[in-house]
Amino acid sequence: MGFIATRWVPMRSRQLTSTSSILQHVQTLSQLVTVQYVMEKVVNLEDVKPWPGGDSHVTLLAHAIAKAGIDMSSLKASNFDISEHKIIVTVPTAVVTDVYLDEHQTQVLDRSTGLFRLADKDLEQNARRQAVDDIRRAALRGGIAKDAQDRAKSELTGFFHQIGYAKVEINFK
Repeated sequence: MGFIATRWVPMRSRQLTSTSSILQHVQTLSQLVTVQYVMEKVVNLEDVKPWPGGDSHVTLLAHAIAKAGIDMSSLKASNFDISEHKIIVTVPTAVVTDVYLDEHQTQVLDRSTGLFRLADKDLEQNARRQAVDDIRRAALRGGIAKDAQDRAKSELTGFFHQIGYAKVEINFK
């Protein structure tokens, strides 16, 4: 009879009311990465020497991934305001968490070494560093932090609704 009754009566989600238990669950998310941009950039880097035939250059097609999200591990009990059916959470603002080159798709398009020079092994590495820096700046200008913040708000709101809170307010500091 108990089995049949549980089938007819809708199950309610379990509501966590203890700030410490909610904090423990949220902190396990650690870096909540909510947005990923995939970007490409062509980088031309030259090493010009004053004598004829001494110039070297590299042209790199950089294929990169930029990720952004919020750091949930820094939350404390003071970041939560909990009542019976409402939770207010203050989380850090979103930041770019990682930018890196996809080595399988990044390629050197052109490379030349001056006639009277040894190959400059650092030229390509410098082009790669410049590409990562440029893509980080482009992602920030493109709104990756705002997109990550909007997505984090949506994800956290859904999470707190699932554990039983009817009203959820997410604030960023």
